[in-house]
Amino acid sequence: MTRKKRAQENTILDIAGALNLSAATVSRALNGQIHVKENTRNDVLKMAEKLGYRRNQMASGLRSNKTYTIGLIVPRISMFFHAEVITTIQNNLHKHGYNLMICQSNDDISMEKELTEILFSSRADALIVACTLFTVDFSHFHKFTECDIPVLFYDRVPLDLPGAMVIRGDDKRGGYLAASHLIETDCRRIAHISGPLSCNLYQDRSAGFYSAMEQHGLPVNENWIFHQELTMDNARDAMRKLFEGKEVPDGLCTDNDASAIAALEYARETGIDVPKDLKIIGYSNDPRTAIISPAITTIEQFPHQVGRKIVDVLMELLKNGKNIDELNDAPVIIPIELIRRMST
Repeated sequence: MTRKKRAQENTILDIAGALNLSAATVSRALNGQIHVKENTRNDVLKMAEKLGYRRNQMASGLRSNKTYTIGLIVPRISMFFHAEVITTIQNNLHKHGYNLMICQSNDDISMEKELTEILFSSRADALIVACTLFTVDFSHFHKFTECDIPVLFYDRVPLDLPGAMVIRGDDKRGGYLAASHLIETDCRRIAHISGPLSCNLYQDRSAGFYSAMEQHGLPVNENWIFHQELTMDNARDAMRKLFEGKEVPDGLCTDNDASAIAALEYARETGIDVPKDLKIIGYSNDPRTAIISPAITTIEQFPHQVGRKIVDVLMELLKNGKNIDELNDAPVIIPIELIRRMST
């Protein structure tokens, strides 16, 4: 009994032989070209399925110098904001015939560098990156820009990297709106839990916080300012420090929603009434902030808008043949919005 050929061994020549067609006709049919009769195309597709033919995307990419694959590096896929951005990017890229290769750096610089090399070696047509919290040297992305391969940073971005595009939120205004909102609700002793200042997000959100405090003539207690990885455990540790002395805050800005949720849980466990004794505001509009009690005031970042803008820019570069200089390399700023709920 003759064994069936393994799927990976079947080629266009096998399909052509089975249908008594030329290899060129089969290739045109498989690639969706218009100069093929509809019944011939259908016969080719049916035979390809019957034989278990799989297109060699890498070989096709070598011939055309395009793989129709976009690389994406994010800190953590589990983060709400990035999960929403990724979903939007993938859905919209698919409409344009592109695939998305998703990689996770785990906020580790060495992993980010390794993934950059892998995606470059995989001949990705473009690279989308949200950097680690601690990335301050962006030279590992130079190999893309030097080869005129589009690189687009979003959210966590370099302040200046020639040849790359930047799409980010209006984080300084976000920090300003958060602190201003607490002040407008009669808070006068406001604490701030922020992230590491190596990251542009927390530089900007902190600058907005300080700007609001200065504008309203309120002093900043530097002992109530925390720059740390924004985990729930770190937020609880910060809350313990904030409420161990005689003077305690009556308002709390947190630069992500996980910290706001942890602060609310700590308050509930220790008898701190929110919002009577302490008003809390988060950042990102994670769905959990709307269903917890009391629901948490937050800053909306519009991740779907971010994702759509990323794809729009990439298609201008990849399909319309534009270069970054033609698009204007100034950062694209996505607006934010205050979402007021019961925690303030």
